[in-house]
Amino acid sequence: MKQALSIIFLLVSIFGFAQKGSVQTFTINSKALINKGGENPNRSCSVYLPPGYEGGKERYPVIYFLHGFTGTDAISPEIKKVLDEGIVRKKIKPYILVIPNHYTLYQGSFYTDSELTGNWETFTSKELVDYMDKNFRTLATKESRGIAGHSMGGYGAIKIAMRHPEVFSSVYGLSPGLMSFVKEFGPNSPYFKIYQNARTEEELTRAYYPKVLAAVGRAWSPNPNNPPFYADMPFTYKGDSLIVNQKVLEKWHRNMPVEMVNDYADNLRKLTAIKLDWGRNDSPRFPVQNMAFSQKLENLGINHYAEEYIGTHVDKIWTLDGRVLNAMLPFFNDYLKFE
Repeated sequence: MKQALSIIFLLVSIFGFAQKGSVQTFTINSKALINKGGENPNRSCSVYLPPGYEGGKERYPVIYFLHGFTGTDAISPEIKKVLDEGIVRKKIKPYILVIPNHYTLYQGSFYTDSELTGNWETFTSKELVDYMDKNFRTLATKESRGIAGHSMGGYGAIKIAMRHPEVFSSVYGLSPGLMSFVKEFGPNSPYFKIYQNARTEEELTRAYYPKVLAAVGRAWSPNPNNPPFYADMPFTYKGDSLIVNQKVLEKWHRNMPVEMVNDYADNLRKLTAIKLDWGRNDSPRFPVQNMAFSQKLENLGINHYAEEYIGTHVDKIWTLDGRVLNAMLPFFNDYLKFE
C-alpha cells in the first residue's frame, strides 16, 4: 500500500512539475531608444516559456504583453501562476509570453516614438520582435503573434496593432487608458492646471494625473525648449479661462485611438481579431472612452469584441478569477496560429 501511494505521489509530483513553465530575463541594448531625454536605452524584458520548452524542439506563438503606468517587465509569482494555469486548465495551448520594460523617468513611455524619450513603438514592434524570433523558438509569422496589455499597456497594444498589422495579427486591450479626452483626463479636470503650476518633480508627483500628463507630453508633444518637464500641453489656463493650443491638441489626437480610427480603419480590418474590455466600476473615464472606441469600430464595420465586466481597474486582472486567465488567454488560443 505504501509503495502504491509513493508511486501515486511521485506521478502527481512529476505531472505538477511538468505543468510549470519557466521565466527568463534578458536585456536589449536598443538603438531605437537612444534619446536626448535621459532615458536608459538598455531595456530589461521578461519572458514566460511553457512547460517542456527546455530541451524541446517545438515552436510557439508569442503574446507580447505591455504593462501599465508605473509597471515594469517583472513576472511575479502571482503572474507566473496565472500563466501556468492557462495551460494546466487548457485555456490555451502552450505559448510564449514576453513583457518589455517601459518604465521611464516619469514612469511610463506610452509606447510612443518620441523625439525626446526615444522610439518606444519601434523598440516594441521591431527590435523586441526581432530579438524574440532570433533567440527563442517562436513561430515567426504575424499569424502567431498577438499583442495585449493592461491600462497604459492596453492603450499601447491597440495603438501598435492598428499601426502594425504586418507584425501582429490579433490584439486584446485590458482596460485600455488614454483612448480619448474624457472625464478626469479631460480639459475641465483640475489636472492640467496642477501640471501648469508645478515647477519641480516633487510638486508634479503630489497627485497621480499630473505625473501622467508629464509622461504623455514627453511622449506625444515633447519640447526641449520648455522646461521643467520639456513638454507642451494641449490645454493651459489663464486664471480660470481655458486656452486650447490647437497644434498640440492635434499631436495628441494623432496618438489617441478614438481619434485615430478613421485613419487606420483599413489596418484594423487586416487584423484577425480585436477585443477590449473594461470594469464597470473603474475610474469614470474607462467605460466612456472604451465604449466610444468600440462604437467607432462598429460604425466602420470593423469586427471586434467589447465587454464590460463587474470590476475595478486593478481587480480581476492577474487572479485566478481574472481577465487574463479567463478571457485574454482563451482569446489568443482561438486566434493565434499554433504549430
